[in-house]
Amino acid sequence: MKKLATFIAGLLFTGLITAVAAANDIKVGDIDIAHPHARAMVPGAKVGGGYLKLTNTGSTDDKLVSITSDRAATTEVHQMSVNNGVMTMRSVAGGLVIPAGQTVELKPGGFHVMFMDVEKPFKEGEMIKATLTFEKAGSVDVEFDVGSAGGAGGKDHHSDMGGMDMSKPQ
Repeated sequence: MKKLATFIAGLLFTGLITAVAAANDIKVGDIDIAHPHARAMVPGAKVGGGYLKLTNTGSTDDKLVSITSDRAATTEVHQMSVNNGVMTMRSVAGGLVIPAGQTVELKPGGFHVMFMDVEKPFKEGEMIKATLTFEKAGSVDVEFDVGSAGGAGGKDHHSDMGGMDMSKPQ
């Protein structure tokens, strides 16, 4: 009887974890959107980063063409790169392609959502509403769960952007 109770408790726990994980997952058309999250911003900061995974379950490519949020004057997909020891960050011109059958992860150090001209810095525990628009799948509302400023990976590259080239692509 004790083994049965332990087994049932294990199933319930697994179900709870699955439900919590699925609560942050969204689907629009052939695009699965997993775990949208952002980092808390320091007081006075005007830019913030957002992260998520986009999986195209379809047989044709799609493209993330725009992002809007009432918490930022401008919201774009950016790509960070380091060339010859110089870190640069630029908006992705023309949208971010999500190839058929593949996952594109927006994460620190690569592609990411850039919230710019933020009036009220994001605080840990908040949910930041945004609308993602895909070329084929259409538009969908998402909420970015705001975690700690440091995030799991340590210091956020958005917290110290002095001297960074954030120019628009030519």
